[in-house]
Amino acid sequence: MAATSLNISTVKPLGDRVFIKISAKEEKTAGGIFLPDTAKEKPQVGEISAVGPGKLDDKGVRQALDVKVGDKVLYSKYAGTDIKIGTDEYVLLAEKDILAIVE
Repeated sequence: MAATSLNISTVKPLGDRVFIKISAKEEKTAGGIFLPDTAKEKPQVGEISAVGPGKLDDKGVRQALDVKVGDKVLYSKYAGTDIKIGTDEYVLLAEKDILAIVE
């Protein structure tokens, strides 16, 4: 069996799931103190890299997602599955876990 290399172009979310690239973590506080990796909080903002086709309703009709690739979003803190591809960090989560589109 051939091994597959995982990269952003090979990941296609299913159903109402979205693949979000996590924004960079804060390196220092507002007061200028640099934070060690252990003290940094997981960001809750990211940019959508890929979206699924949408969820099927009871009648078998596909429901379109409210978000699209390129949208910057705010998502629930403990939602989704964290995935690291190369040096970039992503989270795969359901559309219901997205709280808002950031403009």
